[in-house]
Amino acid sequence: MEGEPTLRLRIFNLNCWAIRYLSKRRQQRVRLIGDTLRQEGFDLVLLQEVWSEQDYSELKVKLAGSYPFSHYFRSGVIGSGLCVFSRFPILDTLLYQYSLNGYPYMLQHGDWFCGKSVGLGLDGFAGIRAPLLSPSLQLHAEYCRDKDAYLPHRLVQAWELAQFIRHTSKAADVVLLGGDLNMHPEDVGIRLLRGWTGLQDAFAEAMHFEGCKNGCTLVPDNCFTDKSELLPFPLGIRIDYILYKAISSFTVKCEELKTTTGRAPGMDIPFSDHEAVMATLHIQRQGQPAGATLGTADPALADVVTEARAEVGAGLRAARRQRYSSGRMAVLALLLLLLQAAAALATLAGLGAEQPFPKLSFCLLAFLALGALVLAAGLHLFHTMEVKMLHGTEDQMWMVLRALQERP
Repeated sequence: MEGEPTLRLRIFNLNCWAIRYLSKRRQQRVRLIGDTLRQEGFDLVLLQEVWSEQDYSELKVKLAGSYPFSHYFRSGVIGSGLCVFSRFPILDTLLYQYSLNGYPYMLQHGDWFCGKSVGLGLDGFAGIRAPLLSPSLQLHAEYCRDKDAYLPHRLVQAWELAQFIRHTSKAADVVLLGGDLNMHPEDVGIRLLRGWTGLQDAFAEAMHFEGCKNGCTLVPDNCFTDKSELLPFPLGIRIDYILYKAISSFTVKCEELKTTTGRAPGMDIPFSDHEAVMATLHIQRQGQPAGATLGTADPALADVVTEARAEVGAGLRAARRQRYSSGRMAVLALLLLLLQAAAALATLAGLGAEQPFPKLSFCLLAFLALGALVLAAGLHLFHTMEVKMLHGTEDQMWMVLRALQERP
């Protein structure tokens, strides 16, 4: 409808790679990010991997004049690393932590300890009375594309994210999602997320694009990028996204999308090992409500759900094998402890010969058996929960698939 105001919304999204003691030149880069954000004056800033609350606090103080509203999402052992800065009031916040997030014994990866999550902020526009649902998120990292042991977990996260958006978007007129999805544009997880929610990709929809070729956000020209991860992809990969969707009586168009291209402007270092993604969206109210569209009638969606369900099923079978192995190890450790206890009691009661092993060796063996029992029991419980979550997601996908196949 002509005469209705149009909001020009500028969004900045970045995986900051700000891990205390591990990330190179972290403090310098965080200061650089803060200075750039203060100068550029974006409307909404979505940041990931801000693992230190001290870094967030410093950013909050520096950006208070430009972004009076902000929120830091806390979860896991070391935190989600997610935070949002906004020129508009943040009306409400919510954090959802994914039910599966890697393995606690994979210490070199550490995803389990950070509690990967999606943080939701409900913003109020100035000039247009339209609530904006703006989740900032990060999914489990891939680490090895050829042997991706985390694919079932990442698919469960993508599925839970899609369900989260579907059920929380009823309070919003516009949905905006930004973050590091750790998936390529044609991966089944991305296709599942977009197909089930109807979200549009700002890169694909942008009327003007400027930045790295194909919108890549992990590129060889970045001095902090692990070049070995990009050997199969000489141009880089795109795993950071800005996705959006109009729910009711609004339309959203992407006027422009930009990415950084290695070094930050005027500096000798980049912001991060990821490139920043910057989008300019035009949001306008229409004459009549269009009605919420949950999902899509695209027949290809059934194929995507089928493919995702098959991958989750493969992960379910692997989790069951791991649960069986850890359970068997726990039983063997328990039997060893029982045998040692019986031998010790027999010796104390004088019913048997003198202890054939030195006491120190006997005690060490008992401690080792006890440690193996505790570890195996913990792994068995973890993989039992993993089986339940994977089985539950597989059942949900089957229900959705059946509904899609029965839809006229």
